[in-house]
Amino acid sequence: MFSYPNIDPVAIALGPLKIHWYGLMYLLGFLVAWWLGRVRARDEARGWTAAQVDDVIFYSALGVVLGGRVGYTLFYGSQQYLQDPLAILRIWQGGMSFHGGLLGVLLAMWLFGRRYQKSFFATTDFIAPLVPLGLCAGRIGNFINGELWGAPTDLPWGMVFPAAMAEDIARHPSQLYQAAMEGALLFGLLWWYSRRPRPLMAVSGCFLLGYGIFRGLVEFVRVPDPQLGYLAFGWLTMGQLLSLPMVLLGVFFVWRAYERPLAPQSLKQ
Repeated sequence: MFSYPNIDPVAIALGPLKIHWYGLMYLLGFLVAWWLGRVRARDEARGWTAAQVDDVIFYSALGVVLGGRVGYTLFYGSQQYLQDPLAILRIWQGGMSFHGGLLGVLLAMWLFGRRYQKSFFATTDFIAPLVPLGLCAGRIGNFINGELWGAPTDLPWGMVFPAAMAEDIARHPSQLYQAAMEGALLFGLLWWYSRRPRPLMAVSGCFLLGYGIFRGLVEFVRVPDPQLGYLAFGWLTMGQLLSLPMVLLGVFFVWRAYERPLAPQSLKQ
């Protein structure tokens, strides 16, 4: 059993200006995605320029932040945002919804595609492998904030979180599980898979399928948001409910990609 290390959520304090680790993790995620995108764009067969990578990351950042906050208020909303609407802007305090951020990014990719005359799935296939390491950074930010802990466990790596309802009980470090599965593992799978020519829509489908499965599994050992609790059966969470359509769409996209290819199997998607 381990004790939570009580990391100060403030990384740098310069007088009244405080820079939080949570915000830095998001910045790190965007920088890593930008760098990986530049690496993928070096292959001219993909049909992407460095300038387009710069722009798609900018569009994605707007989609993540705006969609993540709006999604959190819709899916996990509490009276806090009704009483204090400006709290929506305080992203360093946590409260970001991946599924809301995903919807925001999809809208941003549609707008980006219209500007650069790229099809929607050509864009999402390109950026899908860039996303997981950003998710990994975000989950590490959750861990530093000491939030989104897991259910009680007697496993040797269980961790006592002081903020967990003031209970001296070892819990699953579910934030680290998600960082490993939705982040590092999913990145490795997508990066490997997308290195070879794939039909249009296949990489996007694999991302949806992989994330939906990994998120659904971790939710079994993660404590649901207190304002919602379990939705049904004593185990179904909002995270699982929102991930189910991702799994179904992922299966459909992969099937559709290989059953009736929409584009030649070349790197230039």
